[in-house]
Amino acid sequence: MMTLLHRNVSAIAIMVAVTWLEPQFAVPAALLSADKAAEVVVVRNVTVRDGEVTGELVNRSSRPVRDVQLLIRYIWQWKNEFRPGKDELGLAVYYAVDKEISAGAGVPFNYKPASPLPSRPDGFFETTVSVAGFAEVYR
Repeated sequence: MMTLLHRNVSAIAIMVAVTWLEPQFAVPAALLSADKAAEVVVVRNVTVRDGEVTGELVNRSSRPVRDVQLLIRYIWQWKNEFRPGKDELGLAVYYAVDKEISAGAGVPFNYKPASPLPSRPDGFFETTVSVAGFAEVYR
């Protein structure tokens, strides 16, 4: 009887030790809808001057985020949409923000195009900034 009890206690101690020493497993990647992603990382206070884009990224999640990818779109708007020109001036750029953002915190970002955007009298650029991707850090 004593050996059976002794074996059960030993088995329980081994299971507890194995569970306690078990390494952490990676969490698989998950894709979020645009609505869900917008609940995690928010772009705010965006200003555009001569094509240069500045703003702030805010992490609304309870975990740190990193590797935020921004989609910056320069959309050309013709002044006369009924008779637009032949040039296609719009462009899109993915920009990586290489900073980790703590839970609930914000970080500034700044993007400047490699070459200046054209300035023309027949239209203007409308600039939009959106989050294209990010990684949530599980620790």
